[in-house]
Amino acid sequence: MRKPVTTEKAPKPIGPYSQGIMEAGLIFASGQGCINPDTGLLETGDVRSETRRTFENVRAILEAAGSSLDHVLKCNVYLRDINDFAAMNEVYATFFSAPFPARTTIQAGALPGGIAVEIECIARKAR
Repeated sequence: MRKPVTTEKAPKPIGPYSQGIMEAGLIFASGQGCINPDTGLLETGDVRSETRRTFENVRAILEAAGSSLDHVLKCNVYLRDINDFAAMNEVYATFFSAPFPARTTIQAGALPGGIAVEIECIARKAR
């Protein structure tokens, strides 16, 4: 049965979607950006700082679902500019260890609010 994941430690949805959904032992975290959940404001800056803030939001959703970044199976990363790949990847690597999740990274035509990076993921529930 599908169950929504909600937490005050990640940004509130700005549309008709859930922060995350749990189904059959998997957590599907909606795309997150660099919104500070305490203020509701974007924390734009360079792609490194935006990637860190984004992963803090993803981590909060996963923890609310009883999981963690250690249980991520797949990430989709959307960049405003593919030239930011190396900087994003440098920060990305600090949030995971081997075996790394599967990943797709693309340059998106535009991201909400002009942010530099958006990340969504699929994780399994911790045992």
